[in-house]
Amino acid sequence: MREAIQTLPGSKIREVANAGLGRDDVLAFWFGESDEVTPEPVRRAAADSLARGETFYSHNLGLPELREAIAAYTRALHGPLDADRIAVSSSGVSALMLAMQMLVGQGDEVVAVVPVWPNLTAQPAILGAQVVRVSLRPLAGAWRLDLETLLAAVTPRTRVLLVNAPNNPTGWTLTRAEQQALLDHCRRTGTWIVADEVYERIHFGGAAGADGGRPTAAPSFLDIAAPADRLVVVHSFSKSFLMTGWRLGWLVLPPAALPAAGKLLEFNSSCAPVFVQRGGLAALQSAETFVPGLVARLQACRDRLVAGLHALPGVTVASPPGGLYAFFRVEGEDDSLAFAKRLVAEHGLGLAPGAAFGPEGEGWLRWCFASRDPLRLDEGLQRLAAAIRL
Repeated sequence: MREAIQTLPGSKIREVANAGLGRDDVLAFWFGESDEVTPEPVRRAAADSLARGETFYSHNLGLPELREAIAAYTRALHGPLDADRIAVSSSGVSALMLAMQMLVGQGDEVVAVVPVWPNLTAQPAILGAQVVRVSLRPLAGAWRLDLETLLAAVTPRTRVLLVNAPNNPTGWTLTRAEQQALLDHCRRTGTWIVADEVYERIHFGGAAGADGGRPTAAPSFLDIAAPADRLVVVHSFSKSFLMTGWRLGWLVLPPAALPAAGKLLEFNSSCAPVFVQRGGLAALQSAETFVPGLVARLQACRDRLVAGLHALPGVTVASPPGGLYAFFRVEGEDDSLAFAKRLVAEHGLGLAPGAAFGPEGEGWLRWCFASRDPLRLDEGLQRLAAAIRL
């Protein structure tokens, strides 16, 4: 077995979750998903597709009508974009791996903004790349980018700049000015930007950069980049469309990169299942009837949880501008994995350890606040308070 695979760390989130398996008394907030089910029109579209017998292969790049719908959805958010830049994948994480396979090889340098979901930095490492980590910096619980440090790290040697914003786990979101500075710099260095923007609709700061009544979204590189720029934007149906278990995503690419994406899709997964793509199409067609309401519910959950955390002694937290998570630390609890395991074992509270997102997150905990019942958050806060008092 390759050394790069043998040395990959296991998931610390799974390690904590496994400690709570078989217990129905655990309040689980460790995974990054809402506990709301997929909207009924989406489920119905997939069921109807199965009933029609749509159980065969489809085009590598996705159903033409789904690609057109993704392009239309993206245009409503970010301006002109054609379907010849869209490739449909079997999940957002598969889309990220496709981007890495397309751009990165043995010995290449990838600069990543961290802390971040561990899959993002594991993928280039699996392919033999050298990952340079540039950390966000916490200030009173809020994480900020040191732009000058990041720009200095990206040189002509850098093959890919990997950015996830809104960020998992911190909620940090790029500003338009930061995006422009990064895009201009990467044009000069010849560096590709791979932007994981799966949380763009789960943004609580208004439609930065949007105008004319467009649906709200976080700032995107698509707002400012030209079609031929060295930019790959990755999206998923999981978060904004409540489709985590469906495994469907997409990439926005320069038109010249689409044939390569088609080949990699063939060699990785062939295609996404047709009935799942039908569900994705229904989600896009009804997006503006349920996404704004979902975001409003998530914002209410965020505000409720962050206020409760602020009230606890020794807790440092800031209100995240985007994403599904409160990222916080408890004074004196510097080993996040041990603390998370103790919370499960002794208090029935399931949170993700900050160390799961790299050494930069050590000492912090991630709490997914996407809960249908806000009272679950209140009960979780009571359990955390009991743990802190001990």
